[in-house]
Amino acid sequence: MNVFKFGGASIETVERAKNVANIIQDYANNKLLVVISAKGKTTNALEKIVHAYFENEIVEAQSLLNEMIVDHQQYATELMGTSDHPIFNKLTELFTEIEFVFSEPQGKAFDYYYDQIVSIGELLSTSILQAYLEKINIISTWIDVRDILKTDSNYRDANVLWDETERTAKAVFEKEFETKNVIITQGFIGSTDENNTVTLGREGSDYSAAIFANMLDAKSVTIWKDVPSLLNGDPKIFPNTVPIKEITYHEVIEMAFYGAQVIHPKTIKPLFLKSIPLYVKCFLDKTLEGTKIFNTEEKINYPPILVLKQNQTLLEVQTKDYSFITDDKLSDVYELFHKHKLKINLIQHAAIRFVALVDSQKEKLDALLQDLSINYSVKRNENLFLFTVRHYNPSILEEELKNREVILTQKTRQTIQIIAK
Repeated sequence: MNVFKFGGASIETVERAKNVANIIQDYANNKLLVVISAKGKTTNALEKIVHAYFENEIVEAQSLLNEMIVDHQQYATELMGTSDHPIFNKLTELFTEIEFVFSEPQGKAFDYYYDQIVSIGELLSTSILQAYLEKINIISTWIDVRDILKTDSNYRDANVLWDETERTAKAVFEKEFETKNVIITQGFIGSTDENNTVTLGREGSDYSAAIFANMLDAKSVTIWKDVPSLLNGDPKIFPNTVPIKEITYHEVIEMAFYGAQVIHPKTIKPLFLKSIPLYVKCFLDKTLEGTKIFNTEEKINYPPILVLKQNQTLLEVQTKDYSFITDDKLSDVYELFHKHKLKINLIQHAAIRFVALVDSQKEKLDALLQDLSINYSVKRNENLFLFTVRHYNPSILEEELKNREVILTQKTRQTIQIIAK
């Protein structure tokens, strides 16, 4: 059994959805679990709906939802070749889940409502694609992953309840594979024991695929992207990228940790634990070799690997009474960052102060600064970026940092991180 994961770009248009179906058809003689994201920019559109709803702009939220309904209905109509198909009843049911949220009085945190609404994107896309597979005679089944993947209630970044999920996954998927070779399900989402929908964090579909590959002892996982392979940098940012044909689990984890958007940071561990190779291939040209991610003792010579995190805020935190920032104080400060769910991307500290770089998330930052200001003086420097280079050399740094003001640098033998503006 193999696992495929398709992102939103792969099914953004009807033509691309048909292309994905053709790829699935090539492998339909073998058991295949297909994990799919919301199509195109659906998640971004759903996020706008969440914000409008949470700000009590219900008319605006409903208007944005209506646009999405029309978009998905047109998409399904063109793909199915008719507007008279049972899939439209299913789409209506899914959109009703959002409208049900609108009808309830608000009484919970923003992250809860985010997950109830944004998760519908994956359910819509997978429902439509599975209906199309049946139309072109690819026998398959659709499974609501919320019935399988169980988590805690840490909304927007839920933690998987592994044992419970594994028992259910094996029971459900193995039974379905007895009669069908192709199973279509969703990435990114799951549910709590109270059956509230949760999400696993942006780009969590990669992680979903890895979870099920581990639990079902898959032979491999393939993530289908719109690039020929993994590259040593984002081609939208760095114009002279080069392909990477082979790369270790360890190196990919480092890339993901520093902010590379190629693979979700949590994806690698479930695969590493069972030595399941991960392939990155191009859905635009399935004949391309792509990249293999695996364990090897052989040395791989890598090009400089470039990662850029934009929209960063640097916080300078200093004790008000000039007392030292000892381990206990530092522990207390870390707790505050954890409390407000702000990941520290880079930290440096001295006797009475430390600096921390975080993503610029205004609501969370404002709440954090309010707590910090009780015992510390805090300054912030905004609109920065964090430039990380693995396997760096002087020429690449000079080229990428020309005309930039460097604020702070940290360096090890293999990795250099630079905060600049």
